[in-house]
Amino acid sequence: MLALTLETAKQLAVSVVVIFVVGAFLAAWIMKTIVQKFATVFVLGLLAFAVFTQRTSLQDCADKVQGNFERIGTDVTVTDTDCSFFGVTITVKDPRLDGGAA
Repeated sequence: MLALTLETAKQLAVSVVVIFVVGAFLAAWIMKTIVQKFATVFVLGLLAFAVFTQRTSLQDCADKVQGNFERIGTDVTVTDTDCSFFGVTITVKDPRLDGGAA
């Protein structure tokens, strides 16, 4: 049978407390890095999904620009095309404006 004295029990308790405190710090550090990795993956996945859902807006914009270019090609009027991407209106300049059409 193992006999413990009061002094040995106190030293053992202090050792266990130190081990638990070190373990708590290690666990917190490991959890922090794991949570940071999951948060980064989540944010990047959310951004990828947002951009993926905007692809139809980009296609619509490209179709509008092409349609304006073809339609205006028979006209004398030169127009810019307004498109929406993530709720922000972007103006696509007509390329013929830079080509010397004065």
